[in-house]
Order: sequence, then C-alpha cells, then structure tokens
Amino acid sequence: MTVNLEVSEGVGTLRLDRPPMNALDIATQDRLKELAEEATRRDDVRAVVIYGGERVFAAGADIKEMQAMDHLGMVRRARALQDAFTAVARIPKPVVAAVTGYALGGGCELALCADYRIAADDAKLGQPEILLGLIPGAGGTQRLPRLIGPSKAKDLIFTGRMVKADEALTLGLVDRVVPAGEVYEQAHAWAARLAQGPAVALRAAKESIDTGLETDLDSGLAMERNWFAGLFATEDRERGMRSFVEEGPGKAKFL
Repeated sequence: MTVNLEVSEGVGTLRLDRPPMNALDIATQDRLKELAEEATRRDDVRAVVIYGGERVFAAGADIKEMQAMDHLGMVRRARALQDAFTAVARIPKPVVAAVTGYALGGGCELALCADYRIAADDAKLGQPEILLGLIPGAGGTQRLPRLIGPSKAKDLIFTGRMVKADEALTLGLVDRVVPAGEVYEQAHAWAARLAQGPAVALRAAKESIDTGLETDLDSGLAMERNWFAGLFATEDRERGMRSFVEEGPGKAKFL
C-alpha cells in the first residue's frame, strides 16, 4: 500500500510509503482519502500524524502520470484530487504534519491540511507548480494564503521557489523546526498529548476555528456559541470542571 494507518497510544499515523519520493499519484491520493476517512471514524484514533518517513515527506504529484492526462482527463480528476486532501483537512481530531526532506507541490498542500506542522531543520517546502505552467490544484491557492497571508502566498506560488525550514518558520508555513532525527518523535508526542484530551471539545474547537475562517464573524460567533453550550451536555465537561474544583487546574483525565 502507498499509505498506511498505524495506531499507537491513541495516535494514528498516516504514513506515506511510495519510495523514493512519495510522489502522490492517483492511487496514493485515493488511498489517502480512504484512510483519512477511516481515521475520522475510528474511536481509537484520537489524534493523527501525517508522515512520509525519515528522508522525504512528499515531493509532489506524479508528473509522468499527469503528463499523460489531457484537459478532459484532469477535469474529471481534479475534484477527486481536492477531495482526497479535504478528507485529511476535515479529520475532526488534532492533526500534525511531521515534515522531513521535501514537501513540494502536493506534498506542501498535504502539510497545509494539518492543524500544526513540525519540520526538520533541513526540510524544504514550496509550491513549484508554476514552473510546470500550472497552479497548485490540491488546495494550495486557498489554504496557503489563509495560513500565511495573500502576499506571502503569492510570492511562493508566483515564483515557485523552495523555502528552507528557517524561512518557512518565519513565514508561518511551519510551526516548529527541530533536528531531522526528532521530527516524528516530537510530532507523535504533540499528538499523543492531545489524544489524552477531551475529544468532543477538541472537535468543537477545530470545527469552530476552521469553519469560522470561512464565514463572517456573526456566523462564526453563533457556531461557537452553539458548540460552547452543547459541550455542557458532555461527560468530559463534567469531569473537567469537577477535577478543577476538587484538584485544581490542569489535572483532569479524559480517558
């Protein structure tokens, strides 16, 4: 399989496994969607790590496969391509990308689908599609400007240039830079900590933030208000508040 789902300590690792560069061909895209939906359904998966291995995250689409496609073929495929990445973005649990080596094109777009990105100090990221006479097609023109702002996103997309980890951190494209050998360990630790948290509240927070960014302030506030009130019906809320009153802050256990 080109993508695998491995579960440990409540953390599901979506592991890309298509050597040597984890090129995201159609089969890999479809498998990614399938496993993202599985991670969404499974109760034993409470947080997710996206990982490409020690050497490379994902170096983009399979260019040879795309070169053979004509306009009609891509019209038929483009929605499925976006749907695969959207399935990752909509996992209603905390998701962290563990970025090693190259995260280019579709690889960078996949990292954008995570809630948090931890990169190796030698990682390189970018959207080089313009150099092929194309634009990003798996969400890059939409998710990248929402993350780092339109001007910075346009610079990366217009030029197709790669950025090293330190610049990616400055831009806000990644959230933490660590030694290459520690990327997965730190990403798993981030996910494992949140896997111990209140699952419904985490889902509410993620949906409120993500959906709120796509709508007007009043609609976002209404959604937040509904989620906030609704959480008062959950066992986790009862447990959290009881622990706070009886033991002090930060000691509640939600599993």
